[in-house]
Amino acid sequence: MANVLFIVWRESVEAMLVIGILYAWLKNKDGDGRGLRALWAGVGAGLAMAALLGWCMVAAQSELSGAALEWFQIAMLFGAAALIVQMVLWMQNHGRQLRHSLERDMARAAERSGTLGVALVAALAIAREGAETVVFLYGMGLEHNAGPGLAGAAAAGFGLAALTAWAIHRGLGFLSYRQFFRLSGLLLLLFAAALLATGIDRLIGGGYLPPLLDPLWDSSALLDDGSAGGALLAAFSGYRARPSLTLVLVYCAYWGAILLARRKPAGKG
Repeated sequence: MANVLFIVWRESVEAMLVIGILYAWLKNKDGDGRGLRALWAGVGAGLAMAALLGWCMVAAQSELSGAALEWFQIAMLFGAAALIVQMVLWMQNHGRQLRHSLERDMARAAERSGTLGVALVAALAIAREGAETVVFLYGMGLEHNAGPGLAGAAAAGFGLAALTAWAIHRGLGFLSYRQFFRLSGLLLLLFAAALLATGIDRLIGGGYLPPLLDPLWDSSALLDDGSAGGALLAAFSGYRARPSLTLVLVYCAYWGAILLARRKPAGKG
């Protein structure tokens, strides 16, 4: 459940920082309190949209069976991994301008549509964070068959996020906005690799992808991915004690692409 706690923590912190930025802007601009009421209405609408996405995913899964269900779940694993990578790279290139971007969007929306525009900006921002969380947790549920402990881990992650957001807003020396996103971004990329590995394993297991050579090596004597430590490493990074050649090639290609993308100067297309 540590991965669930981390995902909820990271995404909740980002959502809380967004709300904090919008709240601070409105507090200085909003004279009668209507903007702040619109902000909280937008936050509620964003959470509702994320919950609706979660319901749609569960409903879609319940309607599928056999090969269709298997392809749907594999697609969700790859989709979650791709979304994580996109989010981390976007934050790398645009994180410094996040505050200015949100304040600019809020000013334009308030000027054009008043409180409705304020609510819409807040709803879209929170819906994005919530939707990402829903997709990530769904992918992790497919990977680890998460049980009743998921709700407890999610609650713990949310509580930790509240403390983290408070520390960042207070400007405490041990944690800064840049440090938080740098560390959490690296861990998210590891999670994406784990989801990718699970998707490749399922494609190979279903006969949709050749393993080429299976296993390529056997490191189970050093660390078996069925042991407690090995399972934790597998959950966080996609480690396999007996990987196929196909999985190793995909894994290397993934990290090679990540390194190239992170070396690209910010602002370049």
